[in-house]
Amino acid sequence: MSKYIGPKQKLSRREGCDLFLKSGIRSFEEKCKSRTKPGQQSKHVLKVSNYGIQLREKQKAKRIYGITERQFLIYLRSVYKANSEIGTLLLQTLEARLDNIVYRMGFSVTRAEARQLIAHRSILVNNRVVNIPSFLVKPADSIKIHDKSKTQLRITNAIRIHQKVPCWLNVDHFKMEGTFKQKPTRKEIPIELNERLIIELYGC
Repeated sequence: MSKYIGPKQKLSRREGCDLFLKSGIRSFEEKCKSRTKPGQQSKHVLKVSNYGIQLREKQKAKRIYGITERQFLIYLRSVYKANSEIGTLLLQTLEARLDNIVYRMGFSVTRAEARQLIAHRSILVNNRVVNIPSFLVKPADSIKIHDKSKTQLRITNAIRIHQKVPCWLNVDHFKMEGTFKQKPTRKEIPIELNERLIIELYGC
């Protein structure tokens, strides 16, 4: 599976917003000293086609959640035949990924770090070790840190600097465990993304 190993803030500069690929201690303006996009030689804004706008929203979604094109298409196909809002269902599916849940609960400072914790078997789902970052958590599932990993500095530091847990999660940072209460509504998903443009890009 392909994996981007280049400068993370270069991706945020390309999309023109913070993708939360690095610790949220500093603001996006502090992280990115340059306000121009990578490869841009002047400050003149070029006209972008409708396809280009739609493509940028899709790329932004992939980079926020740290998934590949293949994974993104699998998620899109899984909600394609739904009668309700496809865009909202797509985001709900992405938010239900285990790596995202661990990040949202405040056990890691980035989703990449959450994936590493999961791969190192530091996360339990319903008291069972799960080492698959793309594992989809279901409502009422419990997520906790493995007893052997509770003293890791990266976890304790993440909990210390974490600011807010979404209302659709129930977390006890002292016990290092939590519950996925329910699927979030679109208003409860704290990302700046126009999912309708993504659906239009694929002609759904």
